[in-house]
Amino acid sequence: MSVTGFFHSGVTVSDMDESLRFYRDVLGLEVISDGWTGGPSAARVWGMDPGKVRIVFLRVPGSDTVLEFFDFQTIERHPASARPCDYGAGHMCLYVDDAEALHARAVEEGFRSRGGEVVTIEQGPHSGAKAVYLVDPDGYHVELYQKPAVAAA
Repeated sequence: MSVTGFFHSGVTVSDMDESLRFYRDVLGLEVISDGWTGGPSAARVWGMDPGKVRIVFLRVPGSDTVLEFFDFQTIERHPASARPCDYGAGHMCLYVDDAEALHARAVEEGFRSRGGEVVTIEQGPHSGAKAVYLVDPDGYHVELYQKPAVAAA
């Protein structure tokens, strides 16, 4: 027995349309399916009655990476912790070709980042790379990572 690959990562959201505005419209992820689930199979997988759940799968451009978003609509929900230092917190990291421009676009659309700016990493194995943690509509962190420029030989 062994792990044989990676299918997707999932995030629960409070408002699917607002999340799609962030992930699809601002970041450019592609919706590959948008539908509903619930019922006995979902209840058995999650160990709870999920009620009516909207599920959207998105593909990250230039990769085989898929993200799954859940919007549980008919049961009581609570927000999760959103500080990077809190155990159980998570983030996703996306390669980008222009971190400053994408950060500026997100800010123009009303979103924010944790540090307020794109940072150039000054030391270590990622020296020269640029990074920023965007905050999605529910407080989940999305790191934009621009690889360091390759020096001309």
